[in-house]
Amino acid sequence: MPFSPDNLTVATFEVRSSRKQMHFRVLKRIIDAVGALILLVLLAPVFVVIAIVVLVTDGWPIIYRRRVVGPAGEFDAFKFRTMHKDADRLLEQDDELLAAYRDNFKLKCDPRVTRAGAFLRKFSLDELPQLFNVLIGQMSLVGPRMITAPELEKYGEHQRLLLTVKPGLTGYWQVHGRQEVSYPERVRMDVEYIRTWSLSKDLQLLWLTPMRVIRGRGAY
Repeated sequence: MPFSPDNLTVATFEVRSSRKQMHFRVLKRIIDAVGALILLVLLAPVFVVIAIVVLVTDGWPIIYRRRVVGPAGEFDAFKFRTMHKDADRLLEQDDELLAAYRDNFKLKCDPRVTRAGAFLRKFSLDELPQLFNVLIGQMSLVGPRMITAPELEKYGEHQRLLLTVKPGLTGYWQVHGRQEVSYPERVRMDVEYIRTWSLSKDLQLLWLTPMRVIRGRGAY
């Protein structure tokens, strides 16, 4: 391509834009680490209470490790256990239930969920241990939905795009959709979030999350 002042201007703009994005992503990581640490300290009493409730109502283990995907590969996302210990066996023994689960990877009236687990899920309290995943850099406070490897198939041509961003403790789907939208709509929301990402949008979603969680709608 022949040299021209216009070409130099475009190239300079692209470099500056790239650097600006890089700085924003570094700032995002700082917000993640500091925010997760502060929340872990402030919510320590809540962690203790929930741990006792899970232990008393359904025994060990208290923490469930969900194998999910991220930019660096698969990792264990921590959650307070909300299902009975033989949850996998219950699912495999019921073909109709298994088919429904594979369709949405969620069950509205899930017989595997304990009574305490239903309450924790309603207000997203089961996801609080993921603050540790955020602290060590596997997740972000805000990002696309956390999904398992089998769910990647649902993303079709957007699979690679999804794996360029860390999953979030909260995000566009958690604030604006949750389980009230179809799986294709969840995919659309995740793709839109990634393609239009900005630090200001992250801060807005963080601000809206507590209000959405307190309402307890669309979570099961």
